[in-house]
Amino acid sequence: MSYYSELADLTARNNRIPGDAYNRYGVKHGLRNKDGTGVLVGLTSVSTVIGYAKDNGSVLPVRGELYYRGRAASDLVTKYVDEGRFGFEQTAYLLLFGKMPTDDELTHFTRELRGMLVMPRNFPRDVLETFRTQDIMNSLGRSVLTLYSIDDDAADLSLTNQVRQAMELIARMVVLVPYSYYVIRHAFHGGSLIMHPPDPELSLAQNFLKLLRPDSEYTDLEARVLDLSMLLHADHGGGNNSTFVTRAVSSTMTDIYSAVAASIGSLKGPLHGGANTHVVRMMDDLKATVSNPTSESEVTDYLVKVLNKDAYDRSGKIYGIGHAVYTLSDPRAVVLKEQARELAADSGKDEEFAMYDLVEKLAPAIFQEFKGTDKPMSANVDFYSGLVYDFLKIPREVFTPLFAIGRMAGWCAHRLELMSNPVKIVRPAFRVICDYCSSGKDGACPVCRFEAAK
Repeated sequence: MSYYSELADLTARNNRIPGDAYNRYGVKHGLRNKDGTGVLVGLTSVSTVIGYAKDNGSVLPVRGELYYRGRAASDLVTKYVDEGRFGFEQTAYLLLFGKMPTDDELTHFTRELRGMLVMPRNFPRDVLETFRTQDIMNSLGRSVLTLYSIDDDAADLSLTNQVRQAMELIARMVVLVPYSYYVIRHAFHGGSLIMHPPDPELSLAQNFLKLLRPDSEYTDLEARVLDLSMLLHADHGGGNNSTFVTRAVSSTMTDIYSAVAASIGSLKGPLHGGANTHVVRMMDDLKATVSNPTSESEVTDYLVKVLNKDAYDRSGKIYGIGHAVYTLSDPRAVVLKEQARELAADSGKDEEFAMYDLVEKLAPAIFQEFKGTDKPMSANVDFYSGLVYDFLKIPREVFTPLFAIGRMAGWCAHRLELMSNPVKIVRPAFRVICDYCSSGKDGACPVCRFEAAK
């Protein structure tokens, strides 16, 4: 055993929390209540998620809704589709400033955003190429922190300055993701180093596809579907992990770059931003494993194997099914499913879509029977977002960074909301436990001075 392995073993032995300790001490593990609802830790008017109702303490399943400043995200999608225009920029304005912009306000805001797409001189060479990494999310976090060093007013916490910084971050993510992708592809995989210039006449979604595609070509349908995906990922209430990180870090009165970089680190985690990649890989394994991926019996057998930890990554998880808040439906998944259906028809991939549709249909009942529960389950946003991105020919290592592009609007909106009010640092408490407490001995613990648990 190596020296570091010995230290790791020592670390594990002396840091284990007894499995029943959270219940014994009344601590909300993961800031979740026993009924699965989240612990209230703040107030916000930016967005909210409706996934269940409560009646006399019981959680009742309902059709899911996501509201941005009181407006249903699904209604915004319908509005932009009916009007035949891009909606992410208008949604970002709504989240940041709390109202729908007038035509003139939207024109000015959009023009400013698009003007911010051009990166500072030599930034790709000096930052992305010089300090190379094999992970785009790591590149994004470092790039955001580097933007601090070239911002003459980086530490100015006036709202005027932070609005400008927020808009720059929203725009520059659209450029940083494809540039980081090609630097990594060139440095570690022998690919061409491609860095197309952004076009201030195009929407943010169009610019992303222009910069990502080697030939800068894309269809109008592809750009509009991507725009809607960015809109749907723009925010998800203040309680999702990365947004909570934004608010917790911002409560120290640090700069916006530090807060957002921390949020990028949060989103990078596979339990948060990487689930859609797991979905497409699981579905790849399904196709490779069963002879007929449209057969209900074969797909059922495969999903049972997944739950038994005998298939895919042996985690026992059917990725993309179920959500911490939503019960009967995830409104984002409902919209993305229809976008996936349209892309499948346009590209002749109806059979691929049918396979996802079948898994969505079968998985909830299989899960309930396997777990012996009547907990309602539905497809979440990750189930169809990965399929949509596959249909858009977006490399899978770009899936989570693309999530970050959309979510930057929400992070910045929560930052501006917090900084518009008296700020109090987030400082929750932790209950100290020790071997004496865990042993159940009588009397006050001589170490942590709490009464030992009975």
